[in-house]
Amino acid sequence: MLPSAIRRHSSKLAHQASITLPRSFSLSASCSPDVLFKSVIATRSFSTNPKKGGSEFIFSRLVDESKVTPLIAKLQQECWDGYVATGRGCHTLFQLVDTNSSGSITFAELRFFLENVRESDINPEAKKQLLSAAHDHMITFPEFQAWLIRATKVDPGLKNTFAAEHYHASIGSSHAETEHSWNKHTMSQNLRRMQYAVRGEVVIRADAMAAEGRKIIYTNIGNPHAVGQKPITYYRQVLSLCDLPPECGVDNPTVASGFPADAVERARELRAAIGDAGTGAYTNSQGIGKFRNDVAQFISARDGHISLPSNIFLTNGASSAIEFVLTGLIGGNRDAIMIPIPQYPIYSAIISRLGARQVGYYLDEDKGWAITERELEQRRTAAVERDGLDIRALTLINPGNPTGQVLSREDLEVICKFCAKHDSKHGVAT
Repeated sequence: MLPSAIRRHSSKLAHQASITLPRSFSLSASCSPDVLFKSVIATRSFSTNPKKGGSEFIFSRLVDESKVTPLIAKLQQECWDGYVATGRGCHTLFQLVDTNSSGSITFAELRFFLENVRESDINPEAKKQLLSAAHDHMITFPEFQAWLIRATKVDPGLKNTFAAEHYHASIGSSHAETEHSWNKHTMSQNLRRMQYAVRGEVVIRADAMAAEGRKIIYTNIGNPHAVGQKPITYYRQVLSLCDLPPECGVDNPTVASGFPADAVERARELRAAIGDAGTGAYTNSQGIGKFRNDVAQFISARDGHISLPSNIFLTNGASSAIEFVLTGLIGGNRDAIMIPIPQYPIYSAIISRLGARQVGYYLDEDKGWAITERELEQRRTAAVERDGLDIRALTLINPGNPTGQVLSREDLEVICKFCAKHDSKHGVAT
């Protein structure tokens, strides 16, 4: 059965030819009702797994090839959009590209497919590799599926060769590989193509050098304690007193001999907010109420407007919060998120895993990594008008990571005005 992205087009297309799919699915292609034609029924294998037999795909084909070719092109484009967004449907896409039902893809079939999908969707290096391979031999399904991962990766250079070559060394010795039901072909393809540079090739190479006895200073993430910075004592003292049972901590008669008075007082306030169950119990899904009240009061005092505790969500780090927000924003096959370049890679990683597209806007290094209205408008116009994307949000990182700049008031005004201007059908939220 074709993805829902294709089924939705059945309401738009009518009167010409029909494609009858398993489970009584049908799709019609449009043309002038007064055109006379003859239909020739041709049956081809249409399996969800090319290695096995499957349900039949009955294609009602027009004698006039000029009417059939646009229909196939439309199906390929819709199936491609569905795959890029969800990581699913690679079997269906393979069979749509394999127009002669041979079980493999010829160079001509591949070229026709690549001409039908949007150029901006495909990694250019991956495209070159597949065309070169198709010149040499017919493309099988496993090869096509592996190519889809490379084709939809953000990294334009496909640089993760070291990581792939040293994968087994990085996870240690293992038993001989066997084919399980969950494998690289059946797993989430969005997860398979996700790239997270701060844990990627450079770090794997650094680990290999460390294993050889080389001294490595890891700067891939903000981890000051790992390079010798001492933790702030007060925070550790308060945390310790909150975690300790009261009889061993805040209520112990000798607590003053081990902890300063301000740390003990603060720990008692926090423990009262946490409750008798202590730090080991589950809390409200948004976070402990007293803590959210404190955050709301801080925002109100800082920004001069009302902040409601009910609108505050406490998370175990920024990464979780980023994932929560992006998960709620992304819902369609052509959804996109604008992100600054350079950026902290978690944004592109989560966007890829959720099946959306990233639209990068470049910071101006010569102006202290400033944001310009021209850059924002150009990137949005290209994404919306050329690539047909629906921009759901703009990501603002302030202070910049990894650039370290603090945005000026002028930069913030540019962003706010840009988002307000385009808060419509193809809206942008911050």
